[in-house]
Amino acid sequence: MTKVLVATDKPFAPAAVDGIRKVVEGAGFELALLEKYTSVEDLKKAVADADAMIIRSDKATREVIESGKKLKIIVRAGAGYDNIDLEAASEKGVVAMNTPGQNSNAVAELALGMMVLMARNNYNGSSGTELKGKTLGIHAYGNVGKLVAEIAKGFGMEIYAFDPFVAKADIEKDGVKVVDSVEELYKTCQYISLHIPANAKTKGSIDHSLLMSMPQGACLVNTARKEVIDEAGLMKVFADRPDFQYISDIAPDCAADIATKYAGRFFFTPKKMGAQTEEANINAGIAGANQIVNFLKNGDTTFKVN
Repeated sequence: MTKVLVATDKPFAPAAVDGIRKVVEGAGFELALLEKYTSVEDLKKAVADADAMIIRSDKATREVIESGKKLKIIVRAGAGYDNIDLEAASEKGVVAMNTPGQNSNAVAELALGMMVLMARNNYNGSSGTELKGKTLGIHAYGNVGKLVAEIAKGFGMEIYAFDPFVAKADIEKDGVKVVDSVEELYKTCQYISLHIPANAKTKGSIDHSLLMSMPQGACLVNTARKEVIDEAGLMKVFADRPDFQYISDIAPDCAADIATKYAGRFFFTPKKMGAQTEEANINAGIAGANQIVNFLKNGDTTFKVN
């Protein structure tokens, strides 16, 4: 029987597992669960006889993929897929997919929530500022960026976006102003909401020069990946600009240094929390199950990323 493995060190909510089971078993497949495992060896052993695998933040490394002798597809329940070794998957003929859009609202709400937190000085009792009337730049106008814009309009923010992969008309119809370059976006906006993927071109691309060009009251909001930030440049910006604030959904490697020197000017979630809502958890897991069934039964590769 075709076997679908759900391998999650950080388990799905019970409702998500129930939904996944309904989809998988409804298709006539077997469902296997590996939750809260303690070693890579556990994962390698579990995937050995699996035809398909759903993961969350778990790492599908080359050795894991090569251990899956029958493996045909891996689905990462979420938008980012840098935890899958795409080269190894392609070499072995394994299709890799993500589930774009399923976590988007959760990430967008987190971005705005963190902005409010910082604007109000972490609710420490002192006088803060308002988001209304502030300029917000959305760096990458995909599923999350679009929702950030929608929510931010409710706060009365003036919204700009840069994304060379999205048609200008599609952005403008949402009431968002389009700029022609990354540099223009950062020069224009007090708040930047960052949604770019981590790849060879973007890693370290948010650097000292870009951040220093931001207007007074600059605040960078990162719900993407820590790797896109040039951390040496970030530390220099903190030193050069007393008005600069940094909010991130994952602590940078230099977090301890920032905490020691720049108290009150940053907020880092204790772990990556963008998708940590009941709704996103359920949506992404069930979407992954449906994508596996559609691929194995119908050859559907709509969300293939390798």
